[in-house]
Amino acid sequence: MSSAIYQERLMTVILGPHVSEKSTTAADKLNQVVLKVRLDASKREIRDAVALMFEVGVEDVRVVRNLGKIKRHGTSRGRQSTWKKAYVRLAEGEDIAFMGAE
Repeated sequence: MSSAIYQERLMTVILGPHVSEKSTTAADKLNQVVLKVRLDASKREIRDAVALMFEVGVEDVRVVRNLGKIKRHGTSRGRQSTWKKAYVRLAEGEDIAFMGAE
């Protein structure tokens, strides 16, 4: 894959931050950021995308795939979307500020 096409793909890998009580605790204690990512993204692509977009060093990437829950409304059934999140541990002294907060 050529460099330009690879960088173009990296720009689409990260869908946004995942904010929860657990992700806030991970950010404070473990210097981790939790991100929603594409279902077909690999650990290598997530690492490269974070380094490219936020200009930070990445030590480790852990990935969790969350299956969509089955929901019912009366007699009809549906399924929520399956999604993937990545726990990205940043290098010592690095930080990512979302929405301009520091």
